[in-house]
Amino acid sequence: MPPPTSSDPAAALPPRPRRLRWSALTHPGKVRPNNEDAFLALTFDGHELRYLGKTGEASLAAADYVFAVSDGMGGAQAGEFASRIAVDRITRRMPQAFRLSAMGLSAGFGDVLQELFFDIHHDLLELDRSYDECRGMGATLSLAWLTPAWLYFCHIGDSRIYYLPTAGNVNQLTCDDTHAGWLRRTGKITEREARLHPRRNALHQALGANHQFIEPQIGAVGHEPGDRFVLCTDGVVDGLWDHHFDYALRSPEPHEKDLTPARRLVDRALDFSGQDNTTAVVLELFNADA
Repeated sequence: MPPPTSSDPAAALPPRPRRLRWSALTHPGKVRPNNEDAFLALTFDGHELRYLGKTGEASLAAADYVFAVSDGMGGAQAGEFASRIAVDRITRRMPQAFRLSAMGLSAGFGDVLQELFFDIHHDLLELDRSYDECRGMGATLSLAWLTPAWLYFCHIGDSRIYYLPTAGNVNQLTCDDTHAGWLRRTGKITEREARLHPRRNALHQALGANHQFIEPQIGAVGHEPGDRFVLCTDGVVDGLWDHHFDYALRSPEPHEKDLTPARRLVDRALDFSGQDNTTAVVLELFNADA
């Protein structure tokens, strides 16, 4: 297809800048005394990195954004420490990746994300070997790197990233690193059977947690105005079926309309379960003039 000429009306119009709206919330749940979940929201360019609040709105034109959720595991306070390490290590890598990309030296998003996950895994294993209170410490991690046209993701464990396109069904982008997750992916069991499976919480992979080798899942999705993405820990999944995400975000109940999207998901998950720490991050794409 030839490039547009000056006589093409579309050629005279600059592309509409895309914007991002986000919300995030974490809750310890109804049973556990402490919260071993953690989430991260930050923006960065070639010069600086800035942490974001639980809610906000911004343009995608001049900076990249990273959002992540992590669920820690381990005795005493080790799980809480592990999830915090997982999200904090991200801040060291991503600005460097942006600068390399701007210079045309990037090895590719997959290499950047894989190296990041390997570094976090190494750090957790070193702490496990060095301190008795860190024995068995590990964490899940689901990360979304948002650029003007793409969402790159990297994942390990049983937290999840969902994609809700502006027109279409709810898609689980990530794969649960559990036996039940594998059975569901291969069509051997249904969603209902997976939720009741006795090994639904037994992780095959995690960062740290005495796993010598890891193979994180890496992928990319092109986004359009109207698309939504959800990052959540298994406390949300325990309370909500996949189709509940669509209802909560697109068709909230009257009493939910003033709540942030993340709050709707967390509140609904607590109502239906609340047996685990519960964390959700919701990303919404839209045009600047919408």
